[in-house]
Amino acid sequence: MQFGEHFIEELKARIRVSDVVGKHVKLKRQGREFAGLSPFTNEKTPSFFVNDEKGFYHCFSSGKHGDIISFLMEIEGLSFPEAVERLAVQAGMELPAADPQAEARAASNKKTISWIERSKAFFEKCLRREIGKEARAYLKGRGLTGEDCKRFGIGFAPNDFNALVDELTQQGASLDRLVEAGMVIRPDDGQENRKPWDRFRNRIMFPITDARGRLIAFGGRALDKDAKAKYLNSPETNIFHKGSVLYRYPEARKALHNPNNGARGLIVAEGYMDVIALVRAGFEHACAPLGTALTEQQLLLLWRAGPEPILCFDGDKAGLRAAFRSVERALPLLRPGQTLRFALMPDNMDPDDLIRAKGAEAMKRVLEKSVALVDMLWRQEVERERLDSPEAKAGLKKRIFEALHEISDKSVRDQYQTALLGRFDKEFGRPKWTPGSKYKTWGGKQKPTKVQQSKMLPEAQQMARERRLIGAVLEWPELLERIDQTLFSLKFSSPACESLQNALLSYWQDTIAVDKRALIAHIEDEGLVATIKPFLRERNLAIAAMGGVDADIAKRRTIWLAEAGKLMSRESGNAAREEARGRLADTIRSDKTDALQRLSRATGPKKSS
Repeated sequence: MQFGEHFIEELKARIRVSDVVGKHVKLKRQGREFAGLSPFTNEKTPSFFVNDEKGFYHCFSSGKHGDIISFLMEIEGLSFPEAVERLAVQAGMELPAADPQAEARAASNKKTISWIERSKAFFEKCLRREIGKEARAYLKGRGLTGEDCKRFGIGFAPNDFNALVDELTQQGASLDRLVEAGMVIRPDDGQENRKPWDRFRNRIMFPITDARGRLIAFGGRALDKDAKAKYLNSPETNIFHKGSVLYRYPEARKALHNPNNGARGLIVAEGYMDVIALVRAGFEHACAPLGTALTEQQLLLLWRAGPEPILCFDGDKAGLRAAFRSVERALPLLRPGQTLRFALMPDNMDPDDLIRAKGAEAMKRVLEKSVALVDMLWRQEVERERLDSPEAKAGLKKRIFEALHEISDKSVRDQYQTALLGRFDKEFGRPKWTPGSKYKTWGGKQKPTKVQQSKMLPEAQQMARERRLIGAVLEWPELLERIDQTLFSLKFSSPACESLQNALLSYWQDTIAVDKRALIAHIEDEGLVATIKPFLRERNLAIAAMGGVDADIAKRRTIWLAEAGKLMSRESGNAAREEARGRLADTIRSDKTDALQRLSRATGPKKSS
């Protein structure tokens, strides 16, 4: 929403700075000003001053200065629109009118949220009643008290298809509104005679709010051990988009900006109970994604709150894979002063397990030992293969440069290059120039001769060919219907191409009909957003290499198979590869035969009219 200058000035005129600051800082009048201890630093002598006449605050200990809007942004981590909207409510001012369609959507969303809030009240009531006895026992076994359940808004959805829908329709809710809220499921075609039923049944319910603190969805934990889904979230709705929300984000952001906190970013756990355990142990700046890998939107939310979030992962192989996916997703988004840290949990414990077994101090030690993103990136690349040969070490260096290519900010990329290549040289040694060697020094760096450049050329050609082959399938997934066996028998030297090859394989195994949007979504769900981005940016190269925009699918397939054949020709001595080459040759011959038959039909004698 856009706020005009007149609206902002009117807002500042209606609210005194001391009224806003006074809710967070104990102020004492000193002449025309107010003084208090800084909310941004820990100090014993007041150096924070508020001047209502001039409409600003100034903190001498931190150097921060601003008005009521910037104060809320600093102290609670709000965005500019969020701070303005909060103050407008306090001032009794209506927000500037949006376009009629936007106003209608906002009014509709407000009604939807009101029924989600009534659902929450119903779930909380059910938890307290006899019907929630089993749920209360489970929560008690996890260490939660009645006060904890009230604090975190935990409730219980009865094991009944119509408990919630009957309750809310009696209160005046329409079925359409409850379906829109994601609380009720409408029967599919062919089940018109069946009444809509509750989406959540026999589940412990956790409320999910957006960044502004509005209740927009639920997460439900099944009590039945045989339930198909242990955790079930609300579906995507007009107000709930799973990939742009973090569980308990508003409270965590506010806690982070408490001057007594001292942390540089939010703690990110993997589940609802982990977050609750962290908060109960004193780590109130904890939040979690909703059962999926972190998305770009969620990373931006984390950085809006603080520059250095700590991601907690299990220390097993699955946890490391999840950590590495977060590394790949974060690289293109890195900015100066904006990074991630990684805390790996011990003995396959999650935060809830660790805190219950060993206490908050053990969790604190894990967080203190968290490693920087650059260290996790190094570990990811080093652990891909044994580094006991010159070829393997060269592969590591190539992967480092590929990772550096993903960092869009040049200043950050330069620092990562210095750190990673410096570590490479320290671990594996640096080539030294000696008289008569093939290397010549150039500006303090080694520059390859023309002979070496020519030797490097085939490798560069192979890398470009691999990217074209993958890029073509991303552009035209329908190619998979004829080239799948060939694609999945190729051996790619590029880790990025290999990762996308595996993602294509998992997609192809589970799908019936190819669809470009579904394919891209599947790859992103696999945690390969950062990996696929360069290929999508280079789509014009793939199109040009496969015959241009006007080529038909048969021509593109023929070109693709020919390129694959050139890639295969670099390998030898492997029976499986030879068999794959045989299949490739058969496929190419078949394609050529089909093409000739089509050409014959197109150019043959026409019947007279």
